[in-house]
Amino acid sequence: MTIGVFDLFRVGLGPSSSHTVGPMRAASDFVSRLDASAIARVGVDLYGSLAATGRGHGTFLAVLLGLEGCRPDRILPDEVEARAAALHRSGRLRLGGATEVVFGEDDIVLHPLTLLPGHSNGMRFRAEDASGALLDEAIYYSVGGGFILRDGEAATDAEDVAVPFPFETAAELLAHCAREQLGIADVMLHNEVASRDEATVRAGILDIVDVMEASVRSGAAREGMLPGGLNVPRRAPQWHARLVAQDPAGTDPSLWQEWVNFVALAVNEENASGGRIVTAPTNGAAGIVPAVLHYATHFAPAGRSRAEIAVPYFLTAAAIGVLYKARASISGAEVGCQGEVGSASSMAAAGLAEVLGGTPRQVENAAEIAMEHNLGLTCDPIGGLVQIPCIERNAIAAAKAINAAKMALWGDGSHKVSLDEVILTMWETGRDMSSKYKETSLGGLAVSVVEC
Repeated sequence: MTIGVFDLFRVGLGPSSSHTVGPMRAASDFVSRLDASAIARVGVDLYGSLAATGRGHGTFLAVLLGLEGCRPDRILPDEVEARAAALHRSGRLRLGGATEVVFGEDDIVLHPLTLLPGHSNGMRFRAEDASGALLDEAIYYSVGGGFILRDGEAATDAEDVAVPFPFETAAELLAHCAREQLGIADVMLHNEVASRDEATVRAGILDIVDVMEASVRSGAAREGMLPGGLNVPRRAPQWHARLVAQDPAGTDPSLWQEWVNFVALAVNEENASGGRIVTAPTNGAAGIVPAVLHYATHFAPAGRSRAEIAVPYFLTAAAIGVLYKARASISGAEVGCQGEVGSASSMAAAGLAEVLGGTPRQVENAAEIAMEHNLGLTCDPIGGLVQIPCIERNAIAAAKAINAAKMALWGDGSHKVSLDEVILTMWETGRDMSSKYKETSLGGLAVSVVEC
């Protein structure tokens, strides 16, 4: 499996890539392989973290929509609301968009204390005919960032293409850079054009930027409380109004951190509302990469176009994301929030260091610094909702990424701890972490704070 930019940065719906985007994709994939006209009943079982926090993370509705053939990159939030209302009224869903069967959230069986062997985010789908005979059954895993695996099959989420500069470690990536005298963004671009032309890669990255910017605007326009019952007020609209009043041009260097905070808050409030966002590399960490990109485009040295900043930024961030996906995990249910917010902060730090003129070793150092200071970060959402501490955590991690890039650029790229060592440490820490701190809402803030 060759992981690329458009695998790590996917357009999807909130609030969770592993609990919303992945299950919708899995359910859609399951139905797409069947003759829907022969099906009279569908059964769904959710295991582990999907069962423990599925309601707050939108998993139930995501599964229903996936069984109707919807895909997270194509359905819009308004359509989600319309389909949810129709399902509630009729108690019937259209398998693959065609055959109607009786089905509702009550038909989804939860097993929060049972873990399937492949991953803590497991799903089992069953299809039966009118006589009750089993037509098909499959287990899927949602492994973070919207990636899915069907049990017993090789990974199919990313293209399996031969690339000129394959790498799974930072050492291999840096070796390519040194041998070919290329930057990290250049190496990643060469790999991307193995499966699509360069103009398509550049246009696709700018499309990602467009969706991110749209999510900021939408997050800044929504007033009131976030959904879910925690009564968390949206802050992005007030922050935006205050910033525009103080800094109409949006380039006052004394307010850079306030602008970065605003972007992170806006994106993650939009995500928490089930809005359209870009997984970067997950939904729970979706605000960090766009917030740091905002810093790069508004507060970094001028003289470059939006594309001249965004393209190398995303290529570099994706190269670092490949390392986490290949050697560790980006799933909060598997390694805690260090795998989500930590990896996003590391990716953003590397991307910023690249566009600020860093050498490959300085870029690697920036990524290492950002992750080193997110090690051990738990995933403990209150009420199973991607709101507290998730939204503020994105803003804090974005500032960490910027600081990491600045620290790396003041050095010569040499450092004691390598990015590979930090990634291995993150993976081992996640494996040792108690399951109650890995997106189950059974520990940490999730049980220390009274929901009200």
